[in-house]
Amino acid sequence: MNNNEFPFNHFFSQNISSKPKENNGFSKRQSIKSLNTDSHKFPSPQLKPESQYSSKDLELLSSEIKNFLKSNISPLKYSLYFQKTFTVSRITEKEVFFNVQSNYVKNQIEDSFLDIITKSINDILGLDLKLIFVVNEKPEQSPTVSVEGSNRLQDSLPELPQKLKSVKEATFKLNLTPTKEDLQDNAESRYLKHLEGDNQNLIIDPRKTFDNFIIGPSNNMAFVTMKAVAEEPSRPNQPGRYPSIYIYSNSGLGKTHLLHSVANKIFEKYPELNLCLITAREFMKEMIVSIQNNTLGSFQKKYSEKIDILMIDDIHELENKHGTQNEFFHIFNELHNKGKQLIFTSDKPPKEINGIAERIRTRLQWGLVIDIQKPDFETRMAILKKKAYELDLFISDDIISTIANNIKTSIRELEGSLIKLSAYSEVMKVDIDMEMVKELLVLNDNTGDKRITLEHITRTTAQFYKITLADIKSKTRTKQITNARHIAMYLSQKVINSKLQEIGKYFSGRDHTSVMHAIKKVKSSLKTDLALSRQIVEIENSL
Repeated sequence: MNNNEFPFNHFFSQNISSKPKENNGFSKRQSIKSLNTDSHKFPSPQLKPESQYSSKDLELLSSEIKNFLKSNISPLKYSLYFQKTFTVSRITEKEVFFNVQSNYVKNQIEDSFLDIITKSINDILGLDLKLIFVVNEKPEQSPTVSVEGSNRLQDSLPELPQKLKSVKEATFKLNLTPTKEDLQDNAESRYLKHLEGDNQNLIIDPRKTFDNFIIGPSNNMAFVTMKAVAEEPSRPNQPGRYPSIYIYSNSGLGKTHLLHSVANKIFEKYPELNLCLITAREFMKEMIVSIQNNTLGSFQKKYSEKIDILMIDDIHELENKHGTQNEFFHIFNELHNKGKQLIFTSDKPPKEINGIAERIRTRLQWGLVIDIQKPDFETRMAILKKKAYELDLFISDDIISTIANNIKTSIRELEGSLIKLSAYSEVMKVDIDMEMVKELLVLNDNTGDKRITLEHITRTTAQFYKITLADIKSKTRTKQITNARHIAMYLSQKVINSKLQEIGKYFSGRDHTSVMHAIKKVKSSLKTDLALSRQIVEIENSL
């Protein structure tokens, strides 16, 4: 704002003091640092007595400061910390008092925005004042009423009619004896809410971190890659190892958890970076709204200039959305050329997304493309035990094993099964037993370890590697057959806990030490060979 246009007569008397200002010696959180300002800035005026400031004066100053902030910080930060209740409440000769929304907002402003607020006051008033932030104790105003005029409008609102019921009336209508069907519906609703997933409105969940992500052979490459990105994201003049990443898998296998984990780690380690985590559908909606409001330029500027890390979940939902694809194409190019970090997730690889421009498909494949497979049995067991601990649910290993053997395709469904059991046990006041589990989760009695035999494992392994059952059991020592045989031995011990002597006898009477050596060799290879990990997961999921 041009200082010559600001109405100083609202704030100052006509006398200009030439007395130099004293240095109060406050710390950064308590006072304002002196800032170098433009040579044409007005000299420091003498403030009027505090009693002479009208509410209109304070509203005008609040509006000017907020306009300054709005044009100098990101829209997200402005919306979070300043848009609602950040107002000037009073001014003294040495201090300016602000109302803020909460203690959290107060701490964030004091930690991150003192300098910019200081500069706004310097530019508008030409004064160095101590900043005091006071948590607004008044109830939050209706979102349809502007902050600046909220007090006056509230005073003029008519008194609402008293229609509240008496305590006796309210108590009389409470449903204190819900039926069995009501309780079952309550338990079912918790289960369904979990299965819906949490990416409809991607507010970053602080509970989803790398620390509580269960790692297994099916997802270890995605985990290691995303953690490396969070530790060292790609930035202008500081390129990271993976400036563009594309992760795909079936629904419910942990892609969204990894996105939240990356976001939380970056917020912790690089708070100065602007990160955007959004679904493809919300991205499209935002673009449509910007077109309707004739603000497409602001939309383009936000994504191509202000964002440092762009993460889009379910990118396949841009199928056949040609207008949105066109905007995404230009935004991708801008961010990629500037060396900024790009992360996308989908339920399919780029080459299988229909209705998408070839130039976009090509760019999605520019970076590292990683898939997440279905979790193996041990990973499913670990996931169930972790979820049971979170729910404070006491459940036997036999039940956990039964669930893990039946639900193989979705982590979300695995966790949802325990949520359903926990809710049902809680509302119905019953203990969890195997009969209840089979009935509620509709588990197949024939699915479990009993139907998986040593021969079944060996035959499945042989089919995977396209060799005969006779060859894999024989004493043939070609590399392909030997590797397949070692994997079958490893899975025989892992899945059905076969004894070494039993495995050796099945594989043409081999000594148990040979079997032990084969299993150790596979375990050692799994630590570094991601391709082998995935092959074993696929075989195990086929059992």
